[in-house]
Amino acid sequence: MKAMILAAGVGERMRPLTDHSPKPLLRVAGVPLIEHHLRHLARAGFHQLVVNVSYLGEQLEAYCGDGSRWGLHIDYSREQQPLETAGGIQQALPLLGDAPFVVLNGDVWIDYPLKRLRHAELQHWEAARLVMVDNPPQHPLGDFALDDTGRLRYRQEGCVGYTYAGLGLFTPRFFAEIGAGKLALRPLLDAAIGAGNLGAEYYSGDWEDVGTPERLAALDARVSAQTGA
Repeated sequence: MKAMILAAGVGERMRPLTDHSPKPLLRVAGVPLIEHHLRHLARAGFHQLVVNVSYLGEQLEAYCGDGSRWGLHIDYSREQQPLETAGGIQQALPLLGDAPFVVLNGDVWIDYPLKRLRHAELQHWEAARLVMVDNPPQHPLGDFALDDTGRLRYRQEGCVGYTYAGLGLFTPRFFAEIGAGKLALRPLLDAAIGAGNLGAEYYSGDWEDVGTPERLAALDARVSAQTGA
């Protein structure tokens, strides 16, 4: 199974830290975010990886190289301008092949056991399966819920839901009906939830949306204390 790291965004909310560095190269416990992902994927048994790049992408390519120092082989999907999540994945489909693949946002921190997705077998109705986590303080109610069949639904008014972790297992057919160009993931989620072919699982472990300098600093302090970095 192949995996893809989404690393093409500008990181507007992380300025000024991203004025001269792409967000995935910002460091947690002395190690760039993207390297944490690369180590995590390699430990889980992944070998072939696609990374999409755009803003300051040459820095990412120079740092990661061909991936061999982590036991990986990295192909790059280069975007002249960031294509957002769905657009970036759609452009990278020729590199990802015909089988289901894992997608991981480059700007999250998560300790999910990636072997679980590598060995997962999607149900016949699933075009994708997303990992859900508890809601962060900045989004306390969440957007989504899971029904008894494992399908993803929208949170109902008055109930607490879950947040998408930025980690999922996708089939190429999930993106089959979109054309080339810039497109967010949310319209595809809307369509899949309506069609009943979007699965999900809940994960209760460590997760952080590294969306602002303050969140990055807090995560860095916490992980550094845990690891002695």
